[in-house]
Amino acid sequence: MPLLDVRDLTTHFTVGAQSVPAIRDVSFTIERGEAVGLVGESGCGKSVTALSILGLVPQPPGRIVGGSVLLDGVDLLHMSRRELRGVRGGRISMVFQDPFSSLNPTMTLGGQIVEAIRAHSALTLKQATARAVELLAAVRMPVPELRMRQYPHQVSGGQRQRISIARSLVLNPKLLILDEPVSSLDVSIQAQIINLLSELKQRFKLTYIFIAHDLNLVRRISDEVAVMYSGKIVEKAKTEDLFNRPRHPYTQALLSATPKFKGNHKGREDGGVAG
Repeated sequence: MPLLDVRDLTTHFTVGAQSVPAIRDVSFTIERGEAVGLVGESGCGKSVTALSILGLVPQPPGRIVGGSVLLDGVDLLHMSRRELRGVRGGRISMVFQDPFSSLNPTMTLGGQIVEAIRAHSALTLKQATARAVELLAAVRMPVPELRMRQYPHQVSGGQRQRISIARSLVLNPKLLILDEPVSSLDVSIQAQIINLLSELKQRFKLTYIFIAHDLNLVRRISDEVAVMYSGKIVEKAKTEDLFNRPRHPYTQALLSATPKFKGNHKGREDGGVAG
């Protein structure tokens, strides 16, 4: 049984008097320990798919009108709000595109991680603080004890994203949804975060949905790639098969518009983005 089995997922948004489909009959599966890249142009439905999986589509104007989202065989779409809150952060976590907007500017970085830990566990403040420091060290934050006392505006964008990743790991989730997690960062920092995500995937035995526009980044981290166009998945294949033998005309056009880089596509430790 796959970890995640999405079947015919369909979400509409109300625009005036009309109900407009944002995603239509989206279906894919993810095995445990797998990283699946979700790519496509802006507005094709990538983020709506992620939000629909977690039941986070704003209602109104959004509404999931059909399909199922099976996590270990249990349909998330039939869960109550209370049950879904237990899944979010616990079984599935999400890292958003803009780390600054996802962090509370009035709380210390450590306080935000400690708050998440204590909200979902019986750990004491001292134990939760120690756990937060461990997580900061795991995401390679320099001087984690110091970062615990700082605020979001006092660290760089790359460090803020590391904080967001650390917070997503609080409850040892099995599935991590990464929604454009590096698009707001410069190229060298992007490479560092991608390398970090690859390491964390192995260390914590994570499964990824990696949403991105940059096909070169997706190629470096994904085992399989699903291509979305106009609210539907038009092609899904093993990463190297898709890049070397794309079948759908849209995938072919998408790849032809992607800059090619020389070198190993898995990336380099010096921070360069390889093709």
